[in-house]
Amino acid sequence: MRHRGPARAMSDEPTVDAFMRHLQVCLEEARTIADGKERQERCWQLESALQEAIIYKNRIEELQRHGLDPVRLVEGDGTNTPAPAPKKVEALMSGHVHCGTCRAVLEPDLAFCPACGAEK
Repeated sequence: MRHRGPARAMSDEPTVDAFMRHLQVCLEEARTIADGKERQERCWQLESALQEAIIYKNRIEELQRHGLDPVRLVEGDGTNTPAPAPKKVEALMSGHVHCGTCRAVLEPDLAFCPACGAEK
C-alpha cells in the first residue's frame, strides 16, 4: 500500500491568488514562444483566464462583504435571495457599475449587460 502523505487542511489548498500568480508565470513563459501566431493565441488564453480569475475573486469578496457564504451549495428552489446590489458610492469607488437585474459587472462601453442581456 502506498503512503500518500499527510492529509492537507483546507487552509493548505491553493488560493485564487496562487492561481493568478501561476497564470502570470505561464503568461511570461508564453511570451517566449517562437511562433508568433501560437504565442498570440496562448497569451490571449492566459489573459482571458486571468480576467476570469479576477472577476471570480471580486465576486467572492463582494459576497463576503454582504455576509454571504460564497461556497455554500444550495438547492435551486427559487427561495434564495440574490446578493444586494452595491451602493452607488461603492460602484463609483470600485469603478464598476452592476446590472440591476443580475448584479453582474457592466462594461462601460456596452449598452446592455453581458451576463443577462438587460439594457442599462
